[in-house]
This record gives sequence, C-alpha cells and structure tokens, in this order.
Amino acid sequence: MDSFDKFRSNKDISSSCPGTNINAAACYGSHITVPALINTTVAGSVHIIHNAPGVTGHCSRSEKPQTSAIRSLIFKYKTRICSEYQYVTEYNSLPGEQVLLSERFTQPLILHRHKDKKERLLELCSRGENFQQVLSSRSSDESSHLKTLFNPDSHGISPSSIILQGNSGNGKSFTVQKIMMDWASDKLYKERFDIVFHLKCKEINRISGKKSVVEILSYSCSLTSDEISQILQQSPEKVLFIIDGFDELRLAQDHNYMSPHTDLLQKAPPVVTLCALLRGRILPESFLLVTTRSMATDKLSDLLKGPQRFSEIMGFTEKGVEEYFQKFFQDEELFRKAYTFVKPNETLFTACFIPVICWIICTTIKERFKVGDDVTGGLETTTSIYVDFVSTLLEHHCKNLNQSVLTLLRSLGQLAERGMMEQQVLFDEKTVYETVSDPAGNPFLCKFVFKRGIHQKMMFSFMHLSFQEFFTALYYLLLDKVESQKKIKRLFSIDAEHGSTTSCSHFAAVVQFAFGLLNKDVRRTLRNKHGLVVHPTTKAHFKKWISKCWCLANRTLFHFHCLYELHEEDFVKEVMEAWHTVDAYGSLLRRTDCWALLYCSQCCQSIKYMILVDCSLTPDKLSMILPALPKFKKLWLTPEDPSDSDIAELITALIRGQCLSSQHVEVEPREKKHGGCSVQSLELSFRNGLCRIAIVPEGPVASLGIRSITFPQSEFTNIDCTNLFQMFHEKEPDAVMSALHYFSKVKKVEIFLDALTKMLSTWTLQITQNCPNLTELRVQVWDFLEEGMQILQRSHTRPGCVVKFDGFKCNNVSQKCSRRVNWTHQCDHQQVKIRLNYQGFSQEILRRPLFGN
Repeated sequence: MDSFDKFRSNKDISSSCPGTNINAAACYGSHITVPALINTTVAGSVHIIHNAPGVTGHCSRSEKPQTSAIRSLIFKYKTRICSEYQYVTEYNSLPGEQVLLSERFTQPLILHRHKDKKERLLELCSRGENFQQVLSSRSSDESSHLKTLFNPDSHGISPSSIILQGNSGNGKSFTVQKIMMDWASDKLYKERFDIVFHLKCKEINRISGKKSVVEILSYSCSLTSDEISQILQQSPEKVLFIIDGFDELRLAQDHNYMSPHTDLLQKAPPVVTLCALLRGRILPESFLLVTTRSMATDKLSDLLKGPQRFSEIMGFTEKGVEEYFQKFFQDEELFRKAYTFVKPNETLFTACFIPVICWIICTTIKERFKVGDDVTGGLETTTSIYVDFVSTLLEHHCKNLNQSVLTLLRSLGQLAERGMMEQQVLFDEKTVYETVSDPAGNPFLCKFVFKRGIHQKMMFSFMHLSFQEFFTALYYLLLDKVESQKKIKRLFSIDAEHGSTTSCSHFAAVVQFAFGLLNKDVRRTLRNKHGLVVHPTTKAHFKKWISKCWCLANRTLFHFHCLYELHEEDFVKEVMEAWHTVDAYGSLLRRTDCWALLYCSQCCQSIKYMILVDCSLTPDKLSMILPALPKFKKLWLTPEDPSDSDIAELITALIRGQCLSSQHVEVEPREKKHGGCSVQSLELSFRNGLCRIAIVPEGPVASLGIRSITFPQSEFTNIDCTNLFQMFHEKEPDAVMSALHYFSKVKKVEIFLDALTKMLSTWTLQITQNCPNLTELRVQVWDFLEEGMQILQRSHTRPGCVVKFDGFKCNNVSQKCSRRVNWTHQCDHQQVKIRLNYQGFSQEILRRPLFGN
C-alpha cells in the first residue's frame, strides 16, 4: 500500500472548494503527508516539519502529553541506568570488582571543528608543557561541554546528529557513559530528551537474524520491545540514540545501496536496521550522537542524516590531567606525590592527554603506594608505560585482527621508521596502504582530511610523534637477527653523524626507547602476552656502543637516560665502571635528568668526578640528586638561587651519606635573586673520618674571620647549620671566639687577619686554650706587625696543638702598608711563615714574591 492509499484508508479528510479549507486528522502514532496550502488545520499527534515555500497559513500542533504508564516506564529505565552506569569496570578489574564513574570520569577537551594541517602538525610534534599550551590555546568558543553538544550554532541551527570523533583510548565510551548517567540522574538534557538509548556497535555485530529497531534496543536495556515501542511513538522528537563505536560496526560493502527501511517494527539484519536509523529513515525526528575513531568518520558522515555537527575529543588538557589524578587517588598527599613525579617527564606528561595512559600511570603508581614503596620505584621507565598502552589496545581494541600481532607491529614500525628518516609525521594515503595492510582497523593510526584548494586530501598519522618514535624502536628489535643488527648499526651511525647534538636530534628518543625495550621485564611482557621475541644478543651491541661513546662532549645526560630506560642495575654498573667523569657543564638540567642521574649513580660504588656547573641546578633539582652526591670523589656544583637551608641540606646529605674514603666538593651559588643565601662559595672535604668546611660569606671583605673548620663527621648530628653559617659571618674577635666555643669538638680551624697586632696575637693563642680538641690552627695574615710577632716569639702551645701563621711583613720604614689594598709590587715586603707548638716559636722568611707578574 503506498502512502496515499494508506492515508485515505486511515484518515478522515473533509475538504470544501479549492482555496478554502483542508482538514486532516491523524490517529495516534501514524504519519501523514498532505499539501498544506491555506486555511489548513491539523489535529492529532502530528509534527509539522516544513511548510511549502511562499505559503502562509495557520497551523497548530497538539502534542499528546506523557501518560502515567509512559512516565513510569521511563522512571524505571532511568533507575536501572543509574544503577548500572554509576560503576566502571576497568581493564584490570577482577570479577565483581568495580569503581565509581565519578572517581574516574574527567571532562575531556571537545572541539566543534576540524583542524587544519598546521594545527595537526603542531599537536603531533609538541611535547610536555608546550603540548599542553597548544591544547589550552583552543579558544573557549571552539571547545564544548557535554551539555552544549546540541546547542544551536551561530546560524541558529541545532544539529540532528553529532559525530563525536576520538582516538583509541581517548575516552569516547567513558564520555557516553557519563552522558547516560547524567541524563538518568536528571543532570543533563532533562528538558531536551525524554529518553536516551545507548547502543554499542560491537554488541550489534553479535546479534544474529533479522531484528527491528525496538528489538535491537531491547538487547541493550531493561525495557521490553513493547515498552520501547510505546515510548518511541510518544514523542520521537525527544528521543536521543547514542551509537558507540561506529568504527567497529561490520558494514557491508554495499551499505549505501541497502533497501529502504522505514518502519519502526520492520525487521532486517541488525546492521541494516541500524543504518536506517542513522540515515533518518526510521524515526527521522529523533536525535543521534555517534562515536567513532577517525578512520571511519568520512564513512559515517556519508551515512548520517543531517544537519550534522562534527566534534572531536582531544583528550585531557593539563587541568584535566591534574583533575584525573586527584579523582583517581582520592587523597591530596598521594595525588601530589604522583602528579609532581609525572609532570616533569616531557614524554609521559605529553602522553597523559590520552586518558588510558593516565589510567595506566596512576594504576602503576598506586600499586607502589599500597606496598609502601617509593613512587619512582613502580613507574620505572617511559618505555614500560608505552608497552602497557600498546598491550592494552592490542588486547581490547584489536580482537578481530586479520593478521598476527607481529605483522601488525612490524608494518607500523616500517611506516614509523620511514617517517623518522624523512622527518615527517603526516603520511599520504598511498604510503600508508602500501605499508599497513588494514589501516582502518588499526587503533594506533589516525586519519585526517584537509582541504586542498577545491579538493580534499586524506592524511594519516600516529597519535603523537612519541608513538612514532616508539614503534620505530620496536620495529628494529622485532626484526630477525641479521636485519635487526643492520637497523641498529644504522641507528648508531645516525647517532654518530649528529655527534654532540644527538640528545637534541630527532632519533634520540628512538635510541632511548630501544634501550627501554631491552629491559628484561619489558621483554617478558612482550613475549608472554603477544609472543614477541627480542634477540638476546641485541643487548650486547647496545652495551658496546654506549661504553665506547660515553666520553663524548655534551652526551652524558642523554646516555644516563638510555641507561635509565634499560633499568637493569648490573648492565648500568658494568657500563659506568669505565666512566670517570659526569660532565653536564652548560647543559639544561631537567627533573627527568635528575632521576636518570640519581638512578645510574646509585648503581655504582663510586665515580671520580661530577661537574654540574651552569646547568640550571635549582634547589628542587639539587634536592632530588642529594642521595647520589656522596658517590662522587670530586664535585663541582653551581646551584641557582639557593637559600641557606638548601645549602645546609646539601651539607647534611654529603656528611650523613658519606661512603668514600675521601671527597672534595666545591659549591658556588649562582643567580641569587631572592637574597636568601649568605654563602658566596663553599668547599667540603672528607678524609679519614674528618670533615672540613670552608665558606666565603656574602658581603664586603672583613678584617678578621674564619675561613674553615674541620671536625669529626660523627659530630655533625650535634651541629646546627644556622650557627655554622653565622660563625663564618662573624667579624669581631669576641663573636668569633664565642662561635668557635660552640664547636667544642673542632679539630682544625683556619682564620684570616688583616694585621697581626698585639691584641690579636693574644686572642689567637686564646683559641687554642678554649678549644681543647683543637690540633691545628692556621692563620692567614696579610701584615705581620712587630708588636704581634714579639708576643708569638715568647709563647708556646699546649702539647698536641700547633699554630701556623702564613703571611707578609712590610719593611717600608717611611710608609707602612696597613691594608692589603695598599700593597703594590714596589713595596718592600717579605713572606713570613711562623710555627708555634708546645716547644715554642720558629720562623721562616721566604724570598720576596713577584707581585704584578
């Protein structure tokens, strides 16, 4: 029966002469099509879609209110949704184990527009905070909240269909679950939609036979087919269908030519029925929200009814990452520990824009908290996180692969390597299909369509450049032995070509990922979960390479990262036995560099030298590496803008962690912007259980003061660093004497005097009496005066203590040099050395020094 016959048999139409009245009455649940000219009235449950252009007239719409039975059904449905959707089953959940959706869902960044090629490139290549700045730079009118998805656009047009595109792991299904939960809780779309249905394409694939829309819906909700039919016929224009995972739908090749399917109860293969719903052939007044990966967006757009709106889930902004960590840990202290650990790691923090990676990182860290271990011990390497992410997607997003995992990963690696060699992150369609057999089913690739003149250009990419680097490294290690060695040799030759700039080269991350993939736990994961084997001799090639090139300039931190990613103590120890110097002079030291340095240093007994000069060694970075510092026999540090408490913490760490027979440390603070540091320079020396501290204080040069003190390391627990710093600032004899009295166990003291007067000679000798444990007092004198020397000539010390004076004596008769600033090479002066012990006084006069040469 055609529509006109159906109309005549079911409708009562009365009409008068042309141009007067047309009256149409529609029975409940039916649809009619009539020419609406003038003086037309319509009664019944009828939705007027459009009047003919240029025609005026009056129309009234009578919408049948919900019956109590319908309201009861919807209430029951909402209650069931709230019960089911409030929980999340995670990838690692045990049977019956769930977590609250509110403890996981974080609003992702959703954009309402396509991005151009330049924007895509910037997103793909940015890292760390720069990447987050790129995401945050999207203006507020470009981004969307869930409640505004269906809002009218700038032209006042509301969409009938929403395409919600997102990469694998970007939170599409979580977002759908949040929409369902908020609608059922009357927090979202309360006035807009009476009913919201949720269909999962992977479940539709499993439905056999022929089914109608209501039968398909009954598979996914608590309502029966009859109940669903009643609700849908009530107000179809207030129905929202959420179709999740369109890219997983098994469409027939000729889906565009499927037979028309318009009836709510008509049965057809489930995919055919769903396509009819998407096209608007069934319930055209209803609304659609469809999620998909980028690989299927163009196919979905061709199929979907209009007007359409394109939206893309970009993942988490920096604020979103922070919020996710807070919700996950539910504890401010644990959250802070975890977040401050991840944020400085550029690669990991960049990858955190993918919600699944956030979950992997938080889960790993939380396991460490549970057993009371240090957070850094659980989250060992960036590589291990990427391996977990790839494993998760292989396990949960690649269930219908038509190729082996090895073939899939090798093809991805081949494409990734090509991009690395040519320094490109966007690939044309021809290149991708020549390399990857099934790009559409590959969860690790993304597809974009850009405008190019009057045409469109299809391009592909990995989720981010870091994944391209990872798959390149994985490709090299998964090849057969001979081919793998060729690739690795080529990788190292590229490294050699870049020389000292390798740490900044585009292959540096590939090298680091390759080291990380050699970790025994990572190799075990790849083998046990996916049957992937890395040849055991590969590690030897990497050891030979890094052992040979450790001494190259400006490479130290890069090599530390390689060893850190490998994370095997025996390997690191063996390699570092040949390293004599850690030289980061002039490098920009990052927090991740500090982790790598700390880990590698703790794998060794000792290293000869470390130079951290002019390398942005901020107080927090200095604090990170403190446990490693006692491993170095000689240290040169220039911390930036430290406070006295930072210097005190450094001294404490070096003394309490001392494990070497001898060590020498030189510290020269830089860029003291906030005035919190009173130290101009610091020297620490450790030998035979004794600690020597020499401090040059800030401020003008005094005429008297302490240069250094030496005391037993074991006595440091009784020393207050505040008093220690103050002692080096004292300029008056009584104050210096009082400060030395505080350090009763002091063994050696060095002081300086502008002039050795009679009073200061007596004062110097008094020090030996007030410090009973003192064995040596060194006095640097700029000008020996006769009155002071006379006191010394008739003096001696107690047994076991010696006083050594070293300085100059001016022999000018007419004009004495009273202060060091008056000395010139014309002065008649001599260098004098005096030794005073329990036997008495001895003096040595050396030749006149040649000043000014």
